[in-house]
Amino acid sequence: MRGLGYPTPAWLGVGATTTHVWHLMDFVDAVPAQELTTSLAEQLIQINALQAGQASEPHDHWSYAWRVVTGQEATVAGLSGYSSAVSALVERLLLACANLPPPPRAPDMVHADLNPSNVLTRGGVVVAVVDIENAGSGTRATDLVTLQWHTFHDPMDGVRSRLWTKILDLVGWEWAAALVATQILLQLDWRIRRADGDAVAEVVHRGHVAFDELDARR
Repeated sequence: MRGLGYPTPAWLGVGATTTHVWHLMDFVDAVPAQELTTSLAEQLIQINALQAGQASEPHDHWSYAWRVVTGQEATVAGLSGYSSAVSALVERLLLACANLPPPPRAPDMVHADLNPSNVLTRGGVVVAVVDIENAGSGTRATDLVTLQWHTFHDPMDGVRSRLWTKILDLVGWEWAAALVATQILLQLDWRIRRADGDAVAEVVHRGHVAFDELDARR
Protein backbone atom coordinates (compact mmCIF):
# COMPACT_ATOMS: atom_id res chain seq x y z
CA MET A 1 0.00 0.00 0.00
CA ARG A 2 2.88 2.37 0.70
CA GLY A 3 4.12 1.68 -2.81
CA LEU A 4 0.76 2.84 -4.14
CA GLY A 5 0.99 6.08 -2.18
CA TYR A 6 -1.13 5.04 0.78
CA PRO A 7 0.23 7.20 3.63
CA THR A 8 0.88 4.64 6.32
CA PRO A 9 4.26 4.90 8.09
CA ALA A 10 6.86 2.21 7.46
CA TRP A 11 6.98 -0.64 9.95
CA LEU A 12 10.58 -0.96 11.13
CA GLY A 13 10.15 -4.06 13.26
CA VAL A 14 7.59 -6.40 14.81
CA GLY A 15 7.75 -8.96 17.58
CA ALA A 16 6.00 -10.39 20.59
CA THR A 17 6.44 -10.96 24.30
CA THR A 18 4.56 -13.61 26.23
CA THR A 19 1.64 -11.21 26.66
CA HIS A 20 1.80 -8.59 23.91
CA VAL A 21 2.51 -8.07 20.23
CA TRP A 22 4.57 -4.96 19.46
CA HIS A 23 5.55 -3.06 16.35
CA LEU A 24 7.97 -0.19 15.78
CA MET A 25 6.94 2.39 13.20
CA ASP A 26 8.68 5.22 11.42
CA PHE A 27 8.27 8.54 13.26
CA VAL A 28 5.85 11.02 11.65
CA ASP A 29 6.12 14.68 12.63
CA ALA A 30 2.37 15.36 12.74
CA VAL A 31 -0.59 15.34 15.13
CA PRO A 32 -3.89 13.42 15.19
CA ALA A 33 -6.82 15.22 13.63
CA GLN A 34 -9.03 16.76 16.30
CA GLU A 35 -12.14 16.37 14.16
CA LEU A 36 -13.22 15.39 10.68
CA THR A 37 -13.34 18.60 8.67
CA THR A 38 -14.66 18.93 5.14
CA SER A 39 -11.12 19.22 3.79
CA LEU A 40 -9.89 16.15 5.68
CA ALA A 41 -12.92 14.15 4.57
CA GLU A 42 -12.21 14.96 0.92
CA GLN A 43 -8.56 13.96 1.32
CA LEU A 44 -9.52 10.69 3.02
CA ILE A 45 -12.03 9.85 0.27
CA GLN A 46 -9.16 10.11 -2.20
CA ILE A 47 -6.90 8.00 0.03
CA ASN A 48 -9.69 5.43 0.35
CA ALA A 49 -9.73 5.09 -3.44
CA LEU A 50 -6.17 3.69 -3.26
CA GLN A 51 -7.57 0.69 -1.36
CA ALA A 52 -9.59 -0.51 -4.36
CA GLY A 53 -8.58 -3.94 -5.58
CA GLN A 54 -5.79 -4.30 -3.00
CA ALA A 55 -7.14 -7.15 -0.84
CA SER A 56 -4.30 -9.23 0.55
CA GLU A 57 -4.88 -9.94 4.24
CA PRO A 58 -6.71 -13.15 5.18
CA HIS A 59 -9.17 -11.51 7.61
CA ASP A 60 -12.35 -10.62 5.71
CA HIS A 61 -14.06 -7.62 7.35
CA TRP A 62 -16.95 -7.88 4.90
CA SER A 63 -17.82 -11.43 5.97
CA TYR A 64 -17.41 -10.38 9.60
CA ALA A 65 -19.97 -7.59 9.09
CA TRP A 66 -22.38 -10.11 7.58
CA ARG A 67 -22.00 -12.38 10.59
CA VAL A 68 -22.58 -9.45 12.98
CA VAL A 69 -25.81 -8.25 11.34
CA THR A 70 -27.19 -11.78 10.93
CA GLY A 71 -26.66 -12.53 14.62
CA GLN A 72 -23.82 -15.00 14.21
CA GLU A 73 -21.33 -13.02 16.30
CA ALA A 74 -21.44 -12.69 20.08
CA THR A 75 -21.28 -8.90 19.68
CA VAL A 76 -25.06 -8.64 19.34
CA ALA A 77 -25.92 -11.03 22.15
CA GLY A 78 -27.07 -9.17 25.23
CA LEU A 79 -27.27 -5.69 23.69
CA SER A 80 -31.07 -5.63 23.71
CA GLY A 81 -31.13 -6.26 27.45
CA TYR A 82 -29.44 -2.93 28.19
CA SER A 83 -32.52 -0.75 27.70
CA SER A 84 -35.73 -0.51 25.70
CA ALA A 85 -34.17 2.21 23.52
CA VAL A 86 -31.20 0.02 22.65
CA SER A 87 -33.52 -2.94 22.07
CA ALA A 88 -35.65 -0.93 19.61
CA LEU A 89 -32.59 0.18 17.66
CA VAL A 90 -31.06 -3.32 17.56
CA GLU A 91 -34.39 -4.71 16.34
CA ARG A 92 -34.52 -2.09 13.59
CA LEU A 93 -30.97 -2.87 12.45
CA LEU A 94 -31.36 -6.64 12.43
CA LEU A 95 -34.70 -6.43 10.64
CA ALA A 96 -33.12 -4.37 7.85
CA CYS A 97 -30.47 -7.07 7.39
CA ALA A 98 -32.60 -10.16 8.03
CA ASN A 99 -32.44 -11.61 4.51
CA LEU A 100 -28.97 -10.45 3.57
CA PRO A 101 -27.00 -13.06 1.59
CA PRO A 102 -23.26 -13.58 2.25
CA PRO A 103 -21.06 -10.94 0.62
CA PRO A 104 -19.19 -11.51 -2.63
CA ARG A 105 -15.43 -11.92 -2.85
CA ALA A 106 -13.57 -9.35 -0.75
CA PRO A 107 -11.80 -7.13 -3.31
CA ASP A 108 -10.33 -4.22 -1.35
CA MET A 109 -7.93 -3.42 1.43
CA VAL A 110 -9.85 -2.32 4.56
CA HIS A 111 -8.25 -0.17 7.28
CA ALA A 112 -11.04 -1.11 9.75
CA ASP A 113 -10.79 1.96 12.01
CA LEU A 114 -10.46 5.03 9.81
CA ASN A 115 -11.42 7.68 12.34
CA PRO A 116 -9.89 11.14 12.97
CA SER A 117 -7.67 9.96 15.84
CA ASN A 118 -5.89 7.63 13.41
CA VAL A 119 -5.28 10.37 10.87
CA LEU A 120 -2.12 12.43 11.38
CA THR A 121 -2.11 15.91 9.89
CA ARG A 122 0.23 18.82 9.43
CA GLY A 123 -1.12 22.19 8.35
CA GLY A 124 -4.49 20.70 7.49
CA VAL A 125 -2.97 18.07 5.21
CA VAL A 126 -3.15 14.32 5.85
CA VAL A 127 0.41 13.04 6.15
CA ALA A 128 -0.19 9.61 7.70
CA VAL A 129 -2.87 7.04 8.44
CA VAL A 130 -1.95 4.90 11.45
CA ASP A 131 -3.34 2.03 13.56
CA ILE A 132 -3.33 -0.19 10.50
CA GLU A 133 -2.46 -3.44 12.28
CA ASN A 134 -6.09 -4.61 12.13
CA ALA A 135 -6.33 -4.00 8.40
CA GLY A 136 -7.81 -6.76 6.31
CA SER A 137 -9.78 -7.40 3.17
CA GLY A 138 -13.37 -6.62 2.23
CA THR A 139 -14.99 -3.58 0.71
CA ARG A 140 -13.45 -0.15 1.15
CA ALA A 141 -16.99 1.11 1.76
CA THR A 142 -16.42 -0.16 5.33
CA ASP A 143 -13.97 2.69 5.93
CA LEU A 144 -16.24 5.24 4.26
CA VAL A 145 -18.99 4.20 6.69
CA THR A 146 -16.60 4.83 9.60
CA LEU A 147 -15.84 8.29 8.21
CA GLN A 148 -19.54 8.94 7.74
CA TRP A 149 -20.14 8.07 11.41
CA HIS A 150 -17.88 10.99 12.35
CA THR A 151 -19.87 13.61 10.40
CA PHE A 152 -22.77 13.91 12.86
CA HIS A 153 -21.25 16.31 15.39
CA ASP A 154 -21.31 19.47 13.28
CA PRO A 155 -22.96 20.84 10.12
CA MET A 156 -21.32 18.55 7.55
CA ASP A 157 -24.43 17.71 5.55
CA GLY A 158 -22.56 18.16 2.27
CA VAL A 159 -19.75 15.78 3.23
CA ARG A 160 -22.18 13.27 4.72
CA SER A 161 -24.25 13.31 1.54
CA ARG A 162 -21.12 12.80 -0.55
CA LEU A 163 -20.10 9.84 1.60
CA TRP A 164 -23.57 8.30 1.31
CA THR A 165 -23.31 8.58 -2.47
CA LYS A 166 -19.88 6.93 -2.54
CA ILE A 167 -20.99 4.11 -0.22
CA LEU A 168 -24.17 3.40 -2.19
CA ASP A 169 -22.29 3.45 -5.49
CA LEU A 170 -19.83 0.87 -4.13
CA VAL A 171 -22.14 -1.63 -2.43
CA GLY A 172 -25.79 -0.69 -2.99
CA TRP A 173 -28.49 -0.02 -0.40
CA GLU A 174 -28.70 -3.42 1.31
CA TRP A 175 -25.00 -3.65 1.96
CA ALA A 176 -24.78 0.01 2.91
CA ALA A 177 -27.43 -0.77 5.54
CA ALA A 178 -25.47 -3.80 6.74
CA LEU A 179 -22.20 -1.89 7.05
CA VAL A 180 -23.90 0.99 8.88
CA ALA A 181 -25.68 -1.50 11.16
CA THR A 182 -22.35 -3.18 11.94
CA GLN A 183 -20.83 0.19 12.84
CA ILE A 184 -23.74 0.99 15.16
CA LEU A 185 -23.78 -2.43 16.84
CA LEU A 186 -20.04 -2.34 17.49
CA GLN A 187 -20.34 1.21 18.86
CA LEU A 188 -23.14 0.09 21.18
CA ASP A 189 -21.17 -2.93 22.36
CA TRP A 190 -18.11 -0.79 23.12
CA ARG A 191 -20.06 1.90 25.01
CA ILE A 192 -22.11 -0.60 26.98
CA ARG A 193 -19.00 -2.53 28.04
CA ARG A 194 -17.51 0.78 29.23
CA ALA A 195 -20.72 1.53 31.18
CA ASP A 196 -20.96 4.93 29.50
CA GLY A 197 -24.69 5.64 29.57
CA ASP A 198 -24.48 9.08 27.93
CA ALA A 199 -22.42 7.68 25.06
CA VAL A 200 -24.90 4.82 24.61
CA ALA A 201 -27.74 7.34 24.32
CA GLU A 202 -25.72 9.30 21.73
CA VAL A 203 -25.12 6.13 19.68
CA VAL A 204 -28.84 5.31 19.79
CA HIS A 205 -29.74 8.80 18.56
CA ARG A 206 -27.07 8.86 15.87
CA GLY A 207 -27.92 5.32 14.80
CA HIS A 208 -31.55 6.23 14.12
CA VAL A 209 -30.50 9.39 12.27
CA ALA A 210 -28.10 7.39 10.11
CA PHE A 211 -30.77 4.85 9.20
CA ASP A 212 -33.37 7.59 8.58
CA GLU A 213 -30.96 9.20 6.10
CA LEU A 214 -30.23 5.85 4.49
CA ASP A 215 -33.94 5.00 4.22
CA ALA A 216 -34.48 8.31 2.44
CA ARG A 217 -31.99 7.19 -0.22
CA ARG A 218 -33.59 3.80 -0.84
